[in-house]
Amino acid sequence: MPLYAKAHSYGEYVFDWAWADAYRRYGRRYYPKLVAAIPFTPAPGPRLFATDDAVRAALIARGAGSAAAARTATAIRRSRRCTSCFPTEAEARACEAAGMIVRNGVQFRWENPGFRDFADFLATFNHDKRKKVKQERRKRRRRRRRVHAQGRRRDHVRRLVVLPPLLRAHLSRPPFDAVSRRWNSSERIGAELPGNVMLALGRRDGTPICAALDIFDADTLWGRYWGTTEYVPGLHFEACYYQAIDFCIERRIARFEGGAQGVHKLARGLVPVTTWSAHAIADRRVRARDRRVLRAGTRGRRARRSTSSTRRVRSRQRAANGDR
Repeated sequence: MPLYAKAHSYGEYVFDWAWADAYRRYGRRYYPKLVAAIPFTPAPGPRLFATDDAVRAALIARGAGSAAAARTATAIRRSRRCTSCFPTEAEARACEAAGMIVRNGVQFRWENPGFRDFADFLATFNHDKRKKVKQERRKRRRRRRRVHAQGRRRDHVRRLVVLPPLLRAHLSRPPFDAVSRRWNSSERIGAELPGNVMLALGRRDGTPICAALDIFDADTLWGRYWGTTEYVPGLHFEACYYQAIDFCIERRIARFEGGAQGVHKLARGLVPVTTWSAHAIADRRVRARDRRVLRAGTRGRRARRSTSSTRRVRSRQRAANGDR
């Protein structure tokens, strides 16, 4: 299980800043901590290089124990926490069985059951939502803002040279500022992933004004970064969601991972899905308190989701009865 010794929480997308602030207010040190994650990538997947359950259990026990007993480096020796970000549910359950605290998060996903085209996808919306999406796309076209998804031929990755100025506002914030200073990410992505890049590029009168960078394989498209030189109503939705969905339909890609945050994604056809993280805490008193807090938060989220599910069922019933 690869581990990073970190003195901050940037690039993890587990959002534990409130924990870090609580530690500070109580006079305790939250950092450094050990993290098992793919940097800057909130994509669920295996975090343990294990061939069987016995090896998996040993790795988890070693990772949890590292929070209190590692001896290989000064930063690791002082670490009092070990976090696994976005493991699979099976790995999270194994971590929980080993005594780690499991925390749930929410991301938004779009599923493709086999839509023929974007119009076929919109046909699943109720009348009001379908009308709103069509209006958003018409307004953009009237303003001569054209957005196209480019990922159909390998030579399109050469257009990644337009990304740095469009993403400058995003890359100027921590922790991306440190990364962008060390290497040209656009050139590296184009060189190493030439057949797995989808670039939604927006132009006005031929001049690039926005871009959304996504990565894809045969089954999944992951939304990653977005940038623009100016605010244009509806441009963000077009570049980040509609173009990605259109691309998935054309390529017959099964799902689009839209990332965390943003209830507005629900109105664009994405649905919430549960994500996982696991946390080993050396201090027993702190561990017990954090476990209680997480359990209370989980109960609150389940209650809200239950209410939301009831509303969706009622909405579907009204639609089936013709009340759209």
